[in-house]
Formats: sequence, structure tokens, C-alpha cells
Amino acid sequence: MTVSSIARCDAGTLALQRGVLSRPQAISLGLTSSAIAARLRNGRWQRLHPGVYAAFSGDPPRQALLWAAVLRAGPAAMLSHQTAAELHGLSSEPAPAIHVLVPAGSQIAPISGVALHYSRRVSEARHPVLLPPQARVEEAVLDLAAAASSLDLALGWIFRACGSRRTTAGKLSAAMALRPRMRWRGELSAALSLAATGVHSLLEFRYVDRVERPHGLPPGRRQHAVRRGGRRQYQDAEYDCFGVVVELDGQAAHPTGLRWGDIRRDNANAAEGQVTLRYGWPDVTERPCRVAAEIGATLRQRGWDGVLRRCGRSCELPG
Repeated sequence: MTVSSIARCDAGTLALQRGVLSRPQAISLGLTSSAIAARLRNGRWQRLHPGVYAAFSGDPPRQALLWAAVLRAGPAAMLSHQTAAELHGLSSEPAPAIHVLVPAGSQIAPISGVALHYSRRVSEARHPVLLPPQARVEEAVLDLAAAASSLDLALGWIFRACGSRRTTAGKLSAAMALRPRMRWRGELSAALSLAATGVHSLLEFRYVDRVERPHGLPPGRRQHAVRRGGRRQYQDAEYDCFGVVVELDGQAAHPTGLRWGDIRRDNANAAEGQVTLRYGWPDVTERPCRVAAEIGATLRQRGWDGVLRRCGRSCELPG
């Protein structure tokens, strides 16, 4: 991308904003209305939104489009929701619309390709240094959880943020405490409590919530780091007193390379005297009682003297 030369214009502003500037910025930097019009007319500049220009020709890159959306929405605006999640590395695919948060009561005309959100907590939500202006990762995660179409999707954002180490359960809990209203507050608080113990995915949460706790299994050690063959591996749930490891795989179809990696890890565990039990999403969510019975039997064979309990009237535990 080549930024056109601009008389009396601060090149630093253009570089910072990926070649994009607003009309008030251009005027403050010394350009007249006729100079702006001439640049648009001869194609050296292009209009991205009313009053927002790209000081270059050709297709604008993603960062330029993000800057354009924020500049169009006003000085207090920031990127939020899915777009903030994208910038924080929590989403690999850009959302169809660019999500922008503005102060409640703002009078902003609809912006093409932009989803506007309104909040009374704009100053608290904004990250103090990151550019383009964007919400803190905790605020983006909680916004997405509150807007999710299901509890599972809401929990997924919580565990994605904690599991990727973009933030911590403690920071998310503190941010949620500042919100007078929060959808699914109780469920999210419970999930954050488990995330603080090392639960890093929705499948791991469901395992604790549907298999381990309701059936009286001993608590496993979450994301326990061990070194096997000179490499570090993390065990989803280790019952270290009994030499039993439970691994949870949330993938519907396991690629061959990853499957062989699992086999090598299981073999390495066996060499250390550990037995590995491996379960997927259907096992944990559709057959939790049978999974609990299998784990309980394995633990008893290795010295556990506890007793499984029925999770409810329809529990499928034998006997």
C-alpha cells in the first residue's frame, strides 16, 4: 500500500491509522475542503464512509477498514464484541460486520458494514493503549457471552479466553462484578470457578458438571503438566493417587496425525504406570452415567475405596 503525499499532513497519523483519516483530522492537518475533493476526484484518495477517507488507492486492508469504522462512529467509539475478539486472538475468522461500541445516547447514523452497540460503560470497557481503539478482552468476552444464543456458546467464550491465556478467570470475574446486569451470571460464575482450577474447555466443564461431581468421583487434577519423552504434555484430568488419566477430545473427527499423537501420549502414560481413558463430546453429554461407571470401576481397581452415587432418578449407573 502506498500512501499519497499530503501537503502539511502529519504522516505519523496516517501511519498509525493505516492510511485512513477522518475529514476533521484532514482539516486540522491543514487540508482544505477543495484539496480533499481534488484528491478524491483524481483517485489518490477514496471515500470509505461519509467523512472518512483512505489516503491511497486499491482495496483497503482489514486494519484500514477497522480504523474507518471507528473514525466514522466518533471519538469515543471502539471496536467490540466479535471484532474485539478477533483483535485479541480469540476468533480466527472476521465477523461479517465490524462491531463498534459507542456511548449510550449517541446519535449516530447507520454505517454500512458496521454493527453498532451502545453502552454506559464505554470508558471502563476501553483498553488503555491498544489501537485501533478496542474493548478490553474481558469486556469483549462478557459482551459475547451475554449476546450468545445459548448457554453453551456463552460458556465457550469463557473457556476459550481462559484456555488461550488471553485473560484469567479472576479478571473475568472482576469485570463481571462491575456489571449490574449479566445474563447467565450464576452459570458463568460457576464456570469461572472451574476455569480457575484449570478447566480450559466447554467439554472439560461438562465432564466435571455431568460426570465427575454428580456421581461422586474424586476430583481430578486439571491440566496437569508432565514431561514425556522430553516434551511437555497437559493431562485434562489426572487422578494421580490411582494412576488414572482422563483425556477429553472435543473434535468430531480426529485427524490422523493428531490421533497418532494421542496414541503416543497414551503409550507414554502406560510406560509410567498410568492408564488413560479417553472420551469425546457424545460420551460426556449423552452417556455421562456410563462414563462415570467406567471411570469409577477403573479407579476401584487401582485402590479407590469411594462409592459412586446416582446423579438423579433417571441415572443409568448399574445397580
